[in-house]
Amino acid sequence: MSQIENSASTLAAQHPEEPGVQRRVEPSVGKLRGTHFPGPRGPRIASLPAALFLVLALMVFIAALTGKLPDSMLSGFTVTILLGGLLIWIGNLFPVVRDYGLPTVLCTFIPATLMSFNLLPANLVEVVENFVKGHGFLDFFVITIIAGSILGMPRALLLKAGPRFAVPLVGCLVATFVLIGLLGAATGFGFMEGILFIAAPIMAGGLGVGALPMSEMYASRTGLDSSTFMGDLMSAVVVANIVCIIIAGIYNGLGKSRKQFFVGFNGHGELMRIKGKKSELSLPPKNEASSFIALGKGLLFAGALFIFGQLVGSFLEVLHPYAWTIIAAAAVKIFGWLPKDIEESTADWGDMVGATMVPALLVGVSISYIDMGEVVTSLSNPKFIVLTVATVLIATLTSGFLGWLMKFNFVEASITPGLVMADTGGSGDVAVLSAANRMHLMPFAALTNRLGGALVLFVTSLLVPLLAIAS
Repeated sequence: MSQIENSASTLAAQHPEEPGVQRRVEPSVGKLRGTHFPGPRGPRIASLPAALFLVLALMVFIAALTGKLPDSMLSGFTVTILLGGLLIWIGNLFPVVRDYGLPTVLCTFIPATLMSFNLLPANLVEVVENFVKGHGFLDFFVITIIAGSILGMPRALLLKAGPRFAVPLVGCLVATFVLIGLLGAATGFGFMEGILFIAAPIMAGGLGVGALPMSEMYASRTGLDSSTFMGDLMSAVVVANIVCIIIAGIYNGLGKSRKQFFVGFNGHGELMRIKGKKSELSLPPKNEASSFIALGKGLLFAGALFIFGQLVGSFLEVLHPYAWTIIAAAAVKIFGWLPKDIEESTADWGDMVGATMVPALLVGVSISYIDMGEVVTSLSNPKFIVLTVATVLIATLTSGFLGWLMKFNFVEASITPGLVMADTGGSGDVAVLSAANRMHLMPFAALTNRLGGALVLFVTSLLVPLLAIAS
């Protein structure tokens, strides 16, 4: 039993009248670990019975058409969760393409497309835009994921396994940034533009710590609006995710031939090719349940980290406030400054938000930031496509090679950290590992996303001033 569960049991005995103390919160419903993960939903839309969903959606639509939809945070949650849930449900109706990220694609681009054709009520658009920008839903999501990811990593694992796993992770990041920058310069796309608009959002290992906060960073440095950058960044991430899944399928096909092109090429699911070291890269099991009190503590501490980042960033503008938040979270984790129950509570809060709010976030960002005209322009640009595909190829090959030097098997190291850093995180990890037939590597994918995502965002914050100079 975890420390959180022990604490919850003790508090429940002391305060039996408080249901928030004694009731546990389960991490999943059935096999689905999150509302955005691929899989059939049956008659439930947004986790609700279809009939109830339709009643709620109709009520919201009527309120928006008549201009009576309240401009509040609560309305923002309601609209984005309902619309996101519907698009996730539609995407999951198609068995094969759903594994290639169709639900995520629909949430990312369909709302922006509807808005471009004036098919969304103006009241609804205004409420969602204020929710994402004015009420701070974007900050809420990004900071929650950052805090939960960093504080959720076992300290002993970071100190013991970090150096070994860091070689392919950091190495493929450096190689990808440099080579994509050079390729961008050679094609006329631009050295810094190639890094910041292609390599960085792709290599962040997810939208939450990739395209979304990066657009805010670029806007704050250039004086432009975040929407100027969001379409390009999101397009790069989505296209890269598809390429990742295709390459993972190729690796799986190579494994079926059982052919070893060189010693340590394919571990057929085994990450390391030497014995006695697997324990260095093993993640302890997650808590089977959290509690209402734990989630509340997690929300409080994530918010405190956000305020710290904003406070320091207002005085030391050399780094974006998100970067200062990452530094603070990493410091309290590495030096063990927090009680373990606070660390676990923050991680549980991050897991809860990541499992339930991704569709809402994508819909909100789509309506608030994405210009479909810019997306079409990006996707029709051969340089953009070449650089996006090249980013994934460089990441997977350099990760595989550097991992092989560290006694990992080439294919497995190519998948994680390589492909896992370049997919959309979360559901992208599921799709990639499923295509590679290596779902048991999910703990290492989590390690990659937590370490790699924060590192990429931090490095990007250091490079953003160069974008302002170049522009």
